[in-house]
Amino acid sequence: MAEVRDDTQRVGLLQQLIRFVLVGGFCALVDSGAYWLLLQSGLWVHLAKALSFILGTTTAYFLNKRFTFTDAADRGAGQAGGFALLYTVTFFVNVGTNALMLAVLPTFRWEYAVAWVIAQGVGTTINFVLLRTVVFRAGR
Repeated sequence: MAEVRDDTQRVGLLQQLIRFVLVGGFCALVDSGAYWLLLQSGLWVHLAKALSFILGTTTAYFLNKRFTFTDAADRGAGQAGGFALLYTVTFFVNVGTNALMLAVLPTFRWEYAVAWVIAQGVGTTINFVLLRTVVFRAGR
């Protein structure tokens, strides 16, 4: 019996990971699109990154709640608060990583894109683990 449960958990993890990647890809488009538009408007790079992160994050909350972690117990305001806390931490990690990469990368045509991708990778890894195990953990 334990073997069946383990298989179910693995399939659930795989389905969540696939959905998370798809939702994340869409949210990354929201984030990066906003980032580039804000940069093109002349906004300070770090403010542009912060605002684009907030837009992508807001989109991520609603899509992950609805599509990725559908077996999560609905904990109402506590769940939204946990998400907000996690993404507040991730916000500083993301913007900080982006700033660090811009400081250490050589100046070249794609430096902003490379810094953005690295910052997204770090933030995404943290988010999936904590969303799955804390914020949207499965109901018991």
